Amino acid sequence: MDVEPYDPRQELGAAELRILYRAEALAKRRKDARPGLWIAVVIYVLFSVSDLLLIPDVAAYTITARFAVGLTALLTLEAQLRRGAATEWLDVTCAAAIIFGYVGWLFPASLGANKETVAYYMVFGTIFMMSANLFFTFSFKVSIITSTIILCILYVVNYFLPASLTYKMVFGTFYVSCFTFTSYVNWKLNEERYNVFLNALEAKIQHKEATERGKALLRLSRTDPLTGLENRRAIDEKLRDYWSDWQKLGNSFAAILIDVDFFKKFNDCYGHQEGDRCLIHVANALSDLIKNYNGSIGRYGGEEFIVLARMDKKDQVAELAEAICRTVETLAITHELRRDGISIVTASVGAAFTRTQAGAKLEKIIHEADRALYLAKASGRNCARLFDPTDPQSSDESENLAALLKIAIGQGLVSLVYQPIQDVVSGRVEAVEALMRLKMLDGTLVPPSLFIPVAERTGAILELGRWAIRTVCAELLADDHVPLVSVNVSPIQLKTPGFAASVATILGETGVTGNRLAFEITEGLEMEMHSDILRCISDLKLLGIKIWLDDFGTGFAGLSWLRLIDFDTVKIDRSFLHDCGTPKGMAMLQDIIALVRNRGHKILVEGVETDEQIALMREFGIDKIQGFRVGRPVPAANFQAKRGVHKRPYLKSA
Repeated sequence: MDVEPYDPRQELGAAELRILYRAEALAKRRKDARPGLWIAVVIYVLFSVSDLLLIPDVAAYTITARFAVGLTALLTLEAQLRRGAATEWLDVTCAAAIIFGYVGWLFPASLGANKETVAYYMVFGTIFMMSANLFFTFSFKVSIITSTIILCILYVVNYFLPASLTYKMVFGTFYVSCFTFTSYVNWKLNEERYNVFLNALEAKIQHKEATERGKALLRLSRTDPLTGLENRRAIDEKLRDYWSDWQKLGNSFAAILIDVDFFKKFNDCYGHQEGDRCLIHVANALSDLIKNYNGSIGRYGGEEFIVLARMDKKDQVAELAEAICRTVETLAITHELRRDGISIVTASVGAAFTRTQAGAKLEKIIHEADRALYLAKASGRNCARLFDPTDPQSSDESENLAALLKIAIGQGLVSLVYQPIQDVVSGRVEAVEALMRLKMLDGTLVPPSLFIPVAERTGAILELGRWAIRTVCAELLADDHVPLVSVNVSPIQLKTPGFAASVATILGETGVTGNRLAFEITEGLEMEMHSDILRCISDLKLLGIKIWLDDFGTGFAGLSWLRLIDFDTVKIDRSFLHDCGTPKGMAMLQDIIALVRNRGHKILVEGVETDEQIALMREFGIDKIQGFRVGRPVPAANFQAKRGVHKRPYLKSA
């Protein structure tokens, strides 16, 4: 497709263009007036040499006139420039200098004794005519008036000059020819100057448009199209600048990650358009807040934002992080699909602050903020956490654990112990719960409360989970050492595509039927009402695997899960049993038992440690119990020995 070149006359009228041209021409003439007149005066004075050679008898008069006219013209122009006189008056001064310079030279020269020489010398008068039309950039009107005056003076002098008629006719014709030629050239030059102006204006406009388009494209490439905040590319550039200033100048700063809580649920409930509006409202509110801290905010992902702000103290960072939480909460955007007791949109915030410069890397502060954000989510969301290097959950120790978990299976650092689960009526051990243990390379044990969150955060829980299921099947189920083993399963595993299929593969390889396995799902905040989780649970139940709800009563989603999923067993958290020493605690436990029993689920109570508690469980009609009174966690060999069988377990790398 042909694109027509831009023509400024399409948008600006002729009158407007002429006004612009005159304004530019005035500015140029004003700029050129001083150097032009100085050069003209210098050349004019230097021609005194020709006076001495050609008309020596009157040279003193002509030279005096040259200096007088030149000096007067320069002084007048300098005075006008100092007073800021209009450009038109500068033109008049220059034009007058040409005319008086010509008259001041011509009349003394015409009085010379050698008339023939004077007659020929008068030819130089055309130089003044050319100066008016070609040397100075006068307007066409001023040039014509000036050159016409010079032409008239030439004819007057030529008329009174004692010369032949032929001479007068020849030189008269020459004068007219010079006048006509120089005037025509002047007219063409003025037209050309106008065309040059138009071309320059067009180029200037095109350059401006190209520059503005470039700036617009740059802004677009650095701006999130939905919220109008800086996008990840722009924030990464700004982060490098902040980091460089910190490394070179010691200007400390904070990086804060913000995640809108349960945003996928919000989208599912209200639709993507409302989801976009929610993000825009949050972005605008946070942007207004961050301006008060002279920081930068950008959109870092789907529902994730990032703030960079120069700060000197950790207290300032913590204050800003808390302010971000409260700002989002204050918006009071309705979110009815949440199951954590809150019905509005909130945000989880993780913040990190620059610490030691030695050996630090740019990505470290973002990584630390991400770990702090993870802890904020794990702490119940709608809260802010500042990265603490002394906290094992967020410090560099978790990085050591993450590295350890990568080699744990291959190096034999991970193992399983089993805690018995007793039937209350028969008193027999009818199942065991598999509990994972991890040791360091030096043999030091790592508490599950430390390594399980790290495994979930890093994704190592997926491989560890498959290994645990395979090991359970090989150690206890393949040779019928125990009738049933329960294994804790993380929501991360249930969300992973193909998890149920991988479990089916393990069952097939070990020859174990699904009804010998139970998967315990913790009622925690991470256990979102996710369609993939529900689908996975359905697939697992098709394999015959029993689904237990673990730690019932400690979270917010338990009642919803009881309604949606047909659990085989519900495990009541140990805290409710231990609170039975008070009437209120006893009443609460009875209420929970009644609630679960009304749904038709079997009940298992954890934390049984005394004979009195066992008796109480019998009184309440509890199905199963678990705790130190029933048995502590022990290796698989203890259960193998009880059945009198000690075969090499079937193990295969996960």
